[in-house]
Amino acid sequence: MIRLARTDDLPRLQDIERAAGEAFRDLGMDQIADDEPFSLDEMNTYVAAGRAWVWADGLDYPVAYLLTDIVDGNAHVEQVTVDPDQAHQGLGRELLHAARVWARGHGMQRQTLSTFRDVPWNAPYYRRLGFQTLDAGSWGPELARLMEHEAELGLTRWPRVVMWRPVVPPT
Repeated sequence: MIRLARTDDLPRLQDIERAAGEAFRDLGMDQIADDEPFSLDEMNTYVAAGRAWVWADGLDYPVAYLLTDIVDGNAHVEQVTVDPDQAHQGLGRELLHAARVWARGHGMQRQTLSTFRDVPWNAPYYRRLGFQTLDAGSWGPELARLMEHEAELGLTRWPRVVMWRPVVPPT
């Protein structure tokens, strides 16, 4: 089930992030695998704002999570991560849908994210869910600053893309 994340979930969310990050080693992206998750304080900011969701199992134990920012008035997926032991069950897709519904309910027009272009569970996955590449000329000022920050962190060592989809699915 999907529910809002709670402060007591946060150490578990960090564990999910660390475990999921290990897959990047197989692609030669050790820097990404070694990257520490957000701190508990940073994650708690999302919880307090009501912009953190978890997929919890039948015992209410989080096995996936999603964090959303508001960037240029759109719902920007900051992080969506699934425990590798629970992968390929549609949990990420369902969390992205929940965040999309939230965005629609808050009057937003788009759901955006930035991701690795060539990592199979990144851009190709999001493309299958209806996300499209958003060219730099279409970025708002906040999104442009976010992408500059990603470059400063060294994330652009591997090709990155910004993607978007409307919060109201096409009919």
